Amino acid sequence: PLPGAQPSISNAEGDILFLLDSSGSVSYYEFSKVKEFMWDLVQPFSFGPKDVQTSIIHISTTPTMEFPFDRYQSCDGVEQAIRDTRQLMGDTNTGQALSYAKEKFFSNEAGARPEVPKVLVWVTDGFSTDDISEPMQLLKDMGVTVFIVSTGRGNYLELSAAASQPPEKHLHFVDVDDLPIITEELRDAMLDVIQANRLHAVDITSSSFHLVWPELLSQETGYYSLEYAPTNNLAGKRTTQLSGAHTSFTVSNLTPETTYEVALVPESNVHYFPPQTTRVTTLAEEITPAQLLISESSPHSFQVSWAPTPDSVAAYQVLYGPLPGASAQLLEVDGKRNSTVVENLAPNTTYLVTVTAIYRSGKEKSLSAKACTQEEGSKVRHLRFEDMGSNTLKASWDAADGKVLGYRVRCRRQTGPSSLISVSPQIHSVLLTDLPSGTTNKVCVKPMYKNQAGKGLCRMVRMQPATEARGYRHRQRA
Repeated sequence: PLPGAQPSISNAEGDILFLLDSSGSVSYYEFSKVKEFMWDLVQPFSFGPKDVQTSIIHISTTPTMEFPFDRYQSCDGVEQAIRDTRQLMGDTNTGQALSYAKEKFFSNEAGARPEVPKVLVWVTDGFSTDDISEPMQLLKDMGVTVFIVSTGRGNYLELSAAASQPPEKHLHFVDVDDLPIITEELRDAMLDVIQANRLHAVDITSSSFHLVWPELLSQETGYYSLEYAPTNNLAGKRTTQLSGAHTSFTVSNLTPETTYEVALVPESNVHYFPPQTTRVTTLAEEITPAQLLISESSPHSFQVSWAPTPDSVAAYQVLYGPLPGASAQLLEVDGKRNSTVVENLAPNTTYLVTVTAIYRSGKEKSLSAKACTQEEGSKVRHLRFEDMGSNTLKASWDAADGKVLGYRVRCRRQTGPSSLISVSPQIHSVLLTDLPSGTTNKVCVKPMYKNQAGKGLCRMVRMQPATEARGYRHRQRA
């Protein structure tokens, strides 16, 4: 499967053309890895006539366009088109493909747009059968920004001259298996070229979005009228007036999963500025708590954590009580926090914990989980060792408090495999074998209870070399 979702980028506008080496010099495996890389690179962008458009031209005996820029106007469409792209084989006539790209980059027939930035991403194994310098220079002279990714050795001087300047920003040499390493860096460099200098939305949530636009007016030269309304209810338009010093504004108190039409109208007595428009869809409302975690359990307390923590939550209520039983206690927690510690509990007891999110709208959502406190004094004490000869140690310990169901003894050897021994609660010693002389080994003993493990005790034990006297040495872990 192709790589997973990335955070969405909605403030980009440009035509991105991939020059894909589809010749016989590329293996099927390399070709498939490059396709994954292409999708991973553009997947966060929004696609459409006012956003990003993309196309692919194959380098082969004869250059071939896989699909025009305006064919696919959604993430799903672009992803499927890249998946369906098939290798053509043939010769590596890159120069011909570049000349062909120059025609398509600026043609209405190919769906290219006249007034948007142009980006060429050439993924190559470093080999070409014809000259690339002249057609590449023509592309750059026409304003195309050229990024080159070489998965082969390639000629550095030739490729650095072909890429846009400076080469350290526009040229990458990377093994085909390591393409994901450069994805984010390359995407950021592309964004520097196609970042939209127009009204766009960022920080979109279920109930708000932040609008950003270029500096058009000043405090003295005019003001802005900002208008927005749901697409399905344009009569419900809201208007806000902003001073000319503004270049951003947060629109709030919106409905989740709703598309809004937004218009920014600059009002100036000095120059005429056309209205800027955009369309923004709010996210689905985050439902919390969706996850509940119990941690840091002790005999008299444990920590309760939850996620996510959306801005629409005013407060959380944590209700807890022992099972079985009807008594329960309530904690109030601020809506910006995602955890709290429940204290003054009974040891070795199972509690039912319910976290309820109180939304600002008055809605409530709850999630419950069981939590167990530890036994009082549930830990191993006084771990001792006795050298039994023949690379064998006897480990002994004092019994832990409470209703112990058994003990687990783990030995991590300096050489050789680790071992795990489980013994009944009446047994407080085990023999550890196959411990070569001169090695230092880590031994841990942990009591087991009905609801959870108790606190273990660990020691580092050094087996004396054969030349030393019989006995044993041990030291506590630092």
